[in-house]
Parts: sequence; C-alpha cells; structure tokens
Amino acid sequence: MKVQKRFLREHKGKNYYKFMINIPPEELKKADFKEGDELESKSTKGKIELRKKK
Repeated sequence: MKVQKRFLREHKGKNYYKFMINIPPEELKKADFKEGDELESKSTKGKIELRKKK
C-alpha cells in the first residue's frame, strides 16, 4: 500500500490536496468492510486504525 497525494482544488491562490490509500480487497474482506460502510479512524504516530462507525 502507498499513500497517494492528489490535487483537489485551488482557492485564493492556495492549492488543496487529498490523500488516498488503496486497501487490497483481501484486507477489506478480512476486516469485514463493505462498500458504503461508514468508518472512523484513530491515529497515533506511525499508526492509523480504522473501525466501522457504530
């Protein structure tokens, strides 16, 4: 997996970006995530955890 930076828009001379990570389908299946699931995240240095939103 790799973090990808994508240009989003320019506003008042400043560029804005979004960051994306492609997660392999087998990892999504192991986590029981499906298309359209609402997720929440918890971040610490060097780690991001994703969970289904309750």
